[in-house]
Amino acid sequence: MRLMIAGGGGFRVPLVYRALSSGAFAGLVSELVLFDVDPARLSAIAAVLRAMPASDGGPGAGARAPAVRTTTSLPEALAETDLVFAAIRPGGTAGRIKDERVAQDLGLLGQETTGAGGISYALRTIPEMLHLARQMRELCPDAWLINFTNPAGMVTEALLPALGRRVIGICDSAGGLVHRAARAAGTPLPDGRLDGVGYYGLNHLGWLYRLESGGQDLLPGLLSDPAALSTFEEGRLFPQHFLAELGALPNEYLYYYYQRDSAAAAMRAMSLTRGESIHHQQAELYPRLASAGADAYKLWDAARRSREEGYLAEARTHGEQRDEDDLAGGGYERVALAVMRALAGAGDAELILNTPNTLTGPGGTPTEPAIPGLPADAVVEVPCTVTPDGAVPLPQSAPGAEQLTLLRRVKEVERLTVRAATHGDRPAAVGAFSRHPLVDSPALGAELLAGYERAFPALRDLWRS
Repeated sequence: MRLMIAGGGGFRVPLVYRALSSGAFAGLVSELVLFDVDPARLSAIAAVLRAMPASDGGPGAGARAPAVRTTTSLPEALAETDLVFAAIRPGGTAGRIKDERVAQDLGLLGQETTGAGGISYALRTIPEMLHLARQMRELCPDAWLINFTNPAGMVTEALLPALGRRVIGICDSAGGLVHRAARAAGTPLPDGRLDGVGYYGLNHLGWLYRLESGGQDLLPGLLSDPAALSTFEEGRLFPQHFLAELGALPNEYLYYYYQRDSAAAAMRAMSLTRGESIHHQQAELYPRLASAGADAYKLWDAARRSREEGYLAEARTHGEQRDEDDLAGGGYERVALAVMRALAGAGDAELILNTPNTLTGPGGTPTEPAIPGLPADAVVEVPCTVTPDGAVPLPQSAPGAEQLTLLRRVKEVERLTVRAATHGDRPAAVGAFSRHPLVDSPALGAELLAGYERAFPALRDLWRS
């Protein structure tokens, strides 16, 4: 099978190659094509792959590592491709800095996928991803698109008219929460299985509400156990009494909603935004990687670990450290490759994915929403069964009133953003900024869009188009 990675010069590409070279996914892919618009980034990542030692998951003696090819030509990259994995960042890390800073300068949360920054990111990204989808329809119409490009839910929803069910959105955040909670509750889940798990939401906005084992829901006991909650990231993010009253474990990104003011204040107190920190790291690192020879992997891995240590740092105000399992890496690529393996017919899998909110009956006939109360055609993030025919959502319980209100509000924002990006609808963009719960102001919405238009002049071309 041939796999093409759009964004092949991306920092996390070595994690995919590492997973494809050893362990459960070895032999899944025979050829790995890395496509990127930046040849220097491609050269740097290719150097890391060549230097990856067998002891860290790189190809050893007799290993079935995929052949690697790099290209800056999208038609060449897509030709005869079976699967496309998209993880692009239009504007690079410099664009991420602007996404964060424009919002922060107006006293708002400055985060790349949540709130105003996520809307700005989507407005730049969706047109590029639609171009990729159109090229896929022409050059590899039978290929699947596994989308990790953020904001993953919005991008996936925008691609549905072009690719239908052949696009599946992934994120490691929800699945990571479920596995961490299951371990803390004393019932670790096997990879690719979600028996007894209840989870509903949108990308970066969801809740684990059920965790069954042997017919018993272990979640209430976990939520009432401060010692167990203290053993994993999400359990430490929120006060124990709050979690017990909520009756669910929120995705880590809900920290920005439940503790909005403290999160925004912590971000403003930092000398660098998260985007600035990553931008400076990569600007210094990539040129060194390309010429580092045998040391390229060692340099990259040290930078990767440093980057993981800084993730959600604004929520760790008392010097807490991330779990060693989180620092080791190995999240999103396992989700992507588990989806790919199931699509290839090597065994079904159960994963939390971004897919249309539609349950199906016999013959694939649509029946009812997987998450009651949300539109059946909306992309949601829920447990799914993945087969060679695609991802099928599993039915979930109805969210509580407050959760459903928030989900509906953010879904409205997502759909306004998709409309703005796909139809060049500027009023829809103003509406998306204005209606977001972390903005909630028509005046601020208009100021935000004007600020992003100054930061990204190409946005004005989108409205003219």
